[in-house]
Amino acid sequence: MRLASPGSNTARGSLRSQTGARTRETPGEAEAPGPGLPEGERPRPTPRPGPPEGERPRPGQAKAAAAAAAGSGRRSPPGRPPGPRPQAMAPLWLLLAVSLLLLVPLLWLLSSGFRYYSKMAFYYSWIMALAVPVIPICLRRGRDVENMKLVRSVLQHIKNLYGIKLEVKGLENLDAKGPYVIISNHQSSLDLMGMMEILPDRCVAIAKKELMYAGTVGLVCWLAGIIFINRQKKTDAKSVMTEAAQTMLKENIRLWVFPEGTRNHDGNMLPFKRGAFHLAVQAQVPIIPVVFSSYNDFYNRAEKRFTSGKCTVQVLPPLETRGLTTDDVPELTERVRNLLMATWNEISAPILKVSGAK
Repeated sequence: MRLASPGSNTARGSLRSQTGARTRETPGEAEAPGPGLPEGERPRPTPRPGPPEGERPRPGQAKAAAAAAAGSGRRSPPGRPPGPRPQAMAPLWLLLAVSLLLLVPLLWLLSSGFRYYSKMAFYYSWIMALAVPVIPICLRRGRDVENMKLVRSVLQHIKNLYGIKLEVKGLENLDAKGPYVIISNHQSSLDLMGMMEILPDRCVAIAKKELMYAGTVGLVCWLAGIIFINRQKKTDAKSVMTEAAQTMLKENIRLWVFPEGTRNHDGNMLPFKRGAFHLAVQAQVPIIPVVFSSYNDFYNRAEKRFTSGKCTVQVLPPLETRGLTTDDVPELTERVRNLLMATWNEISAPILKVSGAK
């Protein structure tokens, strides 16, 4: 029998048949069937490379490999160099809060104006906050002058917060029985501290109508029986005063009036309005003058100064109005104003001398 030579047609046909068999293999098959495999049996696929037999993969190795494979096909955005992402910036509100915390102590130490406005803001805010728990208690009784006792007890501690010492003289003059009218000078909203210190029972103030709309404070004032007047309309003010005179006698109420009508920060008393004096004469009740000394020891609005200090509150003996008529009101008004002014100069002199004010 003659063997075919490599270059013969028979040999070339055999090579083509073997090559065709390899091309018909599936992609998972790494090699053609070798000699010795039974006919019709397919070769096993070549296993993927991994750790040596018996060795477990290190922790995180599989995740790192998967992440590398996933990131191999991701492209970096144009203009950004490949690498780790930059960390996110802190929120803007956090930066502002930290800056504020650092700035407030610095301003408190360096700026007297900042301290002044901060203390005044706290003064008003604290009073409004204190009114919140008072409201539901007062609502149980409704609009009643007896609610003023609760208001007085809640507000008396404010002077201690600011380190203000009040020296009260002549307090026994407020022990008079029956209704009366208290006439007082009005220097600042800080008068509230001295007022709450000596406020007698069943006593309410006459206040401007705008105070009634001051949020929680306005509601408490209304519940405490404070009388509101419209200073812009004289006819309304007179009718309110007439009604107040009748209420005083009927319900045994005392009234606190600031006859200057508005705050006067420099101590020189403004001309007195006559409404309170008409009220006292009409009701034929006594007038009790109350004088707050100068606040210059601890407070000066022009200088933006608000510190600790002391104040004198002088309660003068009652002035009778029995037998007086409306014709006597102008002279009575001027006499009481001169009395308050003389007393203010007397009790303020030591304070003004120490502070160097005129």
